[in-house]
Amino acid sequence: MPALRAVQAETSANGAEQAAYLQDLFGPRLTAFMVGVGDPSEVDRWARGETRPDPGVERRLADAFDVAHRLRRVESAQAVRAWFVGMNPDLDDRAPADVIASEPDLVLNAATIFLATG
Repeated sequence: MPALRAVQAETSANGAEQAAYLQDLFGPRLTAFMVGVGDPSEVDRWARGETRPDPGVERRLADAFDVAHRLRRVESAQAVRAWFVGMNPDLDDRAPADVIASEPDLVLNAATIFLATG
């Protein structure tokens, strides 16, 4: 995932800050779904720094944060939310929220295309 790692280098947010950012943007339920956890209250505990996700979830959290942060620098929060849950032709008509955990580089590429073409 070299493309996402390059984006991560642009930000200095730690795991708690990433969880809080995603929770504020998407809510705990969608954030939990995107990173593959069943309990949305876990997201809140991460955001408050009470617990840390396991390393695999932490990586997925960072990947979702990176794409969302990149989009949010240019688009409104509402547009970013809509992009994440909408069907995306660059992802074979799957929603980025459905794909981010398993194929983060594809979602980053789709986000890059979206930013370039509007």
